[in-house]
Amino acid sequence: MKIKTLFYCTQCGNETPKWQGQCSACGAWNTIVEQPAQGKVRGRSTTAKPMVGSVSLNQPKLVSEMDLAQEIRFTTGLAELDRVLGGGAVKGSLVLIGGAPGIGKSTLMLQICDQLCRFAKVLYVSGEESERQLKLRAERLGVGQMGLYLFAENSLDVVISAVEETQPDILIVDSIQTMYNGEQTSSPGSISQVKDCTMSLMQMAKSQGTTVFVIGHVNKEGNLAGPKVLEHMVDCVLYFEGDRHMSYRILRAAKNRYGATNEIGVFEMNDTGLTEVPNPSQMLLEGRLTEEPGTCVACVMEGARPVLAEVQALLTPTAFGNPRRSSNGFDYNRAMLLMAVLEKRGGLAVNTCDAYLNVIGGLYLDEPGADLAAILALASSFRDRPVPADLVAIGEVGLTGELRSVSGLGQRLSEVRRLGFTKCLVPKNMGKKTITPPEGLQLIPVKNIREALAVLL
Repeated sequence: MKIKTLFYCTQCGNETPKWQGQCSACGAWNTIVEQPAQGKVRGRSTTAKPMVGSVSLNQPKLVSEMDLAQEIRFTTGLAELDRVLGGGAVKGSLVLIGGAPGIGKSTLMLQICDQLCRFAKVLYVSGEESERQLKLRAERLGVGQMGLYLFAENSLDVVISAVEETQPDILIVDSIQTMYNGEQTSSPGSISQVKDCTMSLMQMAKSQGTTVFVIGHVNKEGNLAGPKVLEHMVDCVLYFEGDRHMSYRILRAAKNRYGATNEIGVFEMNDTGLTEVPNPSQMLLEGRLTEEPGTCVACVMEGARPVLAEVQALLTPTAFGNPRRSSNGFDYNRAMLLMAVLEKRGGLAVNTCDAYLNVIGGLYLDEPGADLAAILALASSFRDRPVPADLVAIGEVGLTGELRSVSGLGQRLSEVRRLGFTKCLVPKNMGKKTITPPEGLQLIPVKNIREALAVLL
């Protein structure tokens, strides 16, 4: 009997019925491999329905009749991680934590084990380190005396057997790329292995009520290996971002079935592990030069949390025919659009200058509320005049140069005043709601970028 096979892209996980030289999903060349279409999945199946005679014990239920007492949340011991998860981890959920090597994923998991072991049985499965290495790292982090079960193993069959024997409440797998199923002929880390192992862990989490944390590595493009396969299986996808040569880390939710996907958690990496940063705005504004041109403070919303960040710009006359453009922490296409608006509607000839835009602290600003701050930073650098040190700019910039209101303006203004700023540049049209500024904060409403430049520069 001929075994039916499918072809997978090892770069993005896209499936195709036949081999092709270039992946139609991600565009990578020579990444299509052949794998069996169906394979036996280990672990307890959630699709099998127990039968009594000819009657199934698993029947459809009304939503109003369902009991949610078992769907409880529990704290992980880190408030920033709980914030990203939507208030804490959910029993029986499968959470995927991805990030670049050395960013701090294993450190984060070991640190939360110290709190989790106080009320639950935790099993830490490592396919990359031995038990002694994990013990040494736990001692360095100051959590070496916790009641944690360590298990260094790569085989999925052995891991499932250990889980059935130990019966842990929480299972941590580090990492999913090192796990393998013996029935698969492909090597560990391939799409079929990652898919099969994740499916087994998901079925175990749903059937036994075990909370599973899975660590996944990213490829050179910054994506999880096989993201189309993993993201559809797990309940939460968390990305650990930041430069490993810098001390600050940002944990961001890309998918969350139990909470919002726009929350972030901020940590600082030091010798004793990760430390929470409860006030990221103050951290991002540390060391800011207030009398230098080319810098402006923006206030963006990360979930329900307003965050202040410094936007820097540098414009210099170009020595070549084509000016150079670069942006770090700000969308490149959005930056080019704002420069075109600044030249056409603001009257500044920035087309003859090399332009560099940077966001301090490793934060990525993808919200339109940071448009006005970027415009002011570019104009400040072009005119070589500093923006007032006690001013924050909030507003979205349109193609006609008009300023549009943004959401959560009241929360932003409260955060601006709390950090000591006394002036805030806002759109004249603030929407239907009447905004009352906090005491001591002066609002400067402007209609377009020409008025904004006239007021400040």
